[in-house]
Amino acid sequence: MNDKFSKIGFVLAVAGGAIGLGNAWKFPTLVGQNGGFAFVLLYLLLTISIGFCVFLAEIAMGRLSQSDPVNAYKSLASKYAKKWKFAGFFMLGGIFVLSFYLVIMGWVLKYMITSIYYLPSNTQEAGVLFGNLVQNSILESSLYFLIAFFLTLFVVSRGVKSGIEKLNVWIMPSLFIMLVLMLVYCFFQDGFKEAFVYLFYPDFTKLSLNSVLTALGLAFFTLCLGIGCITTYAASLKDDTNLITSSIIIVLLNISIGLMMGLIVFTFIFKFNANPAEGAGLVFISLTTLFSNLDTIFGHFLAFYFFLALFFAGITSAVSMIEPFTFYLVNEYKISRKKALIFIGFAVFLLGVSCILSFSASYGASFSFFGLSFFDILDKLTSNFMLPLGAIASAIFVGFFVDKIRIYNLFSKFMSKTIFEVWYFLLRFVAPIAIVIIMLNQIL
Repeated sequence: MNDKFSKIGFVLAVAGGAIGLGNAWKFPTLVGQNGGFAFVLLYLLLTISIGFCVFLAEIAMGRLSQSDPVNAYKSLASKYAKKWKFAGFFMLGGIFVLSFYLVIMGWVLKYMITSIYYLPSNTQEAGVLFGNLVQNSILESSLYFLIAFFLTLFVVSRGVKSGIEKLNVWIMPSLFIMLVLMLVYCFFQDGFKEAFVYLFYPDFTKLSLNSVLTALGLAFFTLCLGIGCITTYAASLKDDTNLITSSIIIVLLNISIGLMMGLIVFTFIFKFNANPAEGAGLVFISLTTLFSNLDTIFGHFLAFYFFLALFFAGITSAVSMIEPFTFYLVNEYKISRKKALIFIGFAVFLLGVSCILSFSASYGASFSFFGLSFFDILDKLTSNFMLPLGAIASAIFVGFFVDKIRIYNLFSKFMSKTIFEVWYFLLRFVAPIAIVIIMLNQIL
């Protein structure tokens, strides 16, 4: 069987990997805090100029090697293979992210089901509900974590064509339709005008150096850079796919869905005069309370619909995090996908349960280190170190260690010689420095 992505399958798979739970609060919140549409324009500029450079570098690695991240480094620079092959293991960052990401997806599942029959009437009641789930209901949190866990493993076990592509071909259009319908509803609500101004009014006075760094960091992380996802997906891409057009569509899809989610979330926030800068609390505390203030039956339906959309966004991201290491184990040890996933699943299970226990009132102290919960440690380790270092490695590797002629031959069908030279310069001398600046800004 030819286990390759179709053109639309590749676009939807990478877009699905980029579009995750953070689109519901992180992206729109950053937009609102940094000058609205002025920040979006800045984000677009940096995504196209710098983030795009690393994105294309990872695509080049996948297309030229036709392999997983570790073997991509080994095969493309045989002279330096012993040293560079270790850079491929930055893909383990995806496994660490997946471990705590599935915990959050479990919370989303819990709220999706609970919203059918119960919604808290005020923020205090909502806070108690969420606190009990996280701190006291270890078995319940573990149950929903396991549902998300097994669903993710099942999809990846089916392979690229029958699993990942099929999931995204159904889920991504469904998610888009869900958001459009909710957006139409929000258009007629009192808070829509304020939400629109919050997100789309360009206030250049709010832009600062920190805004530039924030936009640059957002560009890297929303393009799934640094975890081997792009390299892995590109290795399973058909030869006739227009790499540039597909990449542009992926970026635009990610931004569009982020802004749509922002309009929906902040319409309800402003309608009921809640705080728009709560982060994850927007979803699990504020929004559940706001849905309860709507008509009883419709409020429950809308809440269920919203959490279902969030879960759809989450599952597509979860699949993209686990595929690179799965692909590596299958290639390197010649084992089946199911055997590879048993090995990965065991590690993810242990890490995920440790994250759940790190929040619990009974075991939290035993699963906390240096004043941080195990959940927070995994988050900071991946966001501040592993993902940026993975992106730096791919930029430097393609820019200095892969044959330039091979790279040009790959992209020459889609871009002129001049554009290629500009991209190549940015990849070698601008992108690595920019990523280092992002890392220092996050750490210091």
